[in-house]
Amino acid sequence: MAFGDDEHSHHAGLAHDLRVLSRRRLMGMIARGAAGLSLIPMITACTGDSSGTVDAGDGTDAAGSDATTTGTGTCSKIPEETAGPYPGDGTNGPNALTISGIQRSDIRTSFGTASGTAAGVTLTVTLTIVDSSTCEPLAGRAVYLWHCDRDGNYSMYSQGVTDQNYLRGVQVSDAAGQVTFTSIFPGCYSGRWPHIHFEIYASAAAATSGANKLATSQLALPKATCDTVYATTGYSTSVTNLARTSLSSDMVFSDGSTLQVPTMTGSVAAGYAAALTVAIAG
Repeated sequence: MAFGDDEHSHHAGLAHDLRVLSRRRLMGMIARGAAGLSLIPMITACTGDSSGTVDAGDGTDAAGSDATTTGTGTCSKIPEETAGPYPGDGTNGPNALTISGIQRSDIRTSFGTASGTAAGVTLTVTLTIVDSSTCEPLAGRAVYLWHCDRDGNYSMYSQGVTDQNYLRGVQVSDAAGQVTFTSIFPGCYSGRWPHIHFEIYASAAAATSGANKLATSQLALPKATCDTVYATTGYSTSVTNLARTSLSSDMVFSDGSTLQVPTMTGSVAAGYAAALTVAIAG
């Protein structure tokens, strides 16, 4: 990997991120105390479908359980997270959002004047954006999604890939509130649980700078799938890094990840599909 632990820290010197985490820990304790389900994760924010597995924080997987729809029909909002030091949205250096071609579904290859393709096990990510107050799908919202490559490097920032912009893209939600990206399974770098970043904007026209975003969050990838993928060629460093962390110790997910772990299907040979319902203030 090109960067060490300090260079990959998503919170170093970021007072805002620390405040966000403090607020989330408080809310997480209140929610867990009320529900009495501190160790029973939830997969989606609004549906009654409970499927998939999530890491319980001790290296094991626990069956997912959905219990976030209330009697009033509201949905639990996706937790607000840091965009990290490599957003590529103009808030910290380069801005991929202003490059022609950023709106695309297949984000494995660089676009614009850049060239290059990220290698790795195929991963399709489908997010369903819904209104947290009604659980109704939100059409026309722009979702900017990005993550590291299988070596743990971020295009536009990391040494050796500063001239690349792969694994970044924008999609606009359809009538069902859905966006789908074709990518590769990200690696695990030192100090973080395997994850995927995303920001949500009111429209494609607004998705030109991180200053305009409505929400920022991250997906936490399930351990069982990570173990399987990281056993394949090209992910050897991820095996060691994953063994040194857990959801319960991760700087972002340690206060709870139940609304951020997607349902996973597929295989190494056929590729994996991750799906998550994301509730935001409409």
